[in-house]
Amino acid sequence: MGRLIVIEGLDGAGKRTLADGLTAELAARGHSVARTAFPRYADDIHAELVGEALRGRHGDLGESVHGVAVLNALDRRAAAEPLRADLRSYDIVLLDRYVASNAAYGAARLHQDAHGDFVAWVRELEIERFALPRPDLQILLRVPVDVAARRAEHRERTEVDRGRDNFESDSALQQRCGEVYAQLAAENWWSPWVVVDGADRVDFADLVDEHVMAPGR
Repeated sequence: MGRLIVIEGLDGAGKRTLADGLTAELAARGHSVARTAFPRYADDIHAELVGEALRGRHGDLGESVHGVAVLNALDRRAAAEPLRADLRSYDIVLLDRYVASNAAYGAARLHQDAHGDFVAWVRELEIERFALPRPDLQILLRVPVDVAARRAEHRERTEVDRGRDNFESDSALQQRCGEVYAQLAAENWWSPWVVVDGADRVDFADLVDEHVMAPGR
């Protein structure tokens, strides 16, 4: 059975870059890697609706914190069996965002922290009711909000179809979200976490040795 590794962080934190680096390091060591990024905008109708709602479509759906969260959760529920199949076939299954992103962003939108009702509701829905695969490790890629915003702006200018949505453009929301993420990581919410400084160069070899493939993880 493979290991499920999740990368979490703010929009523009550099999650895809970290995933690329980890994939290359793991492949160089002979490990097979499968990757999925949530929301799966191109592969799941629920994720597609989320993307449209956060860009102003579908009336007031984008304003509903629980409505958006349910759609994101249904996207992951639909991916649960493919994820389990990947875990049977690959050494590492690497995810860009997972359940904690739903918890952190929803709590931040409601001005709650990690101990509020919203995070508890996400746990009940996705972890207990949907029984999604539990991560072996969750990596929080921590960067200052202004750094993440600059990276997101650059991505918007240089990549086709990567315009920022309402979440990504709200710096106060991103700040609150970062605080919730930090609480989740500090408490090892659902599974073990490690915090990586995304503002500096990441040593992928050390990250793999000390955390991703460390005995007992």
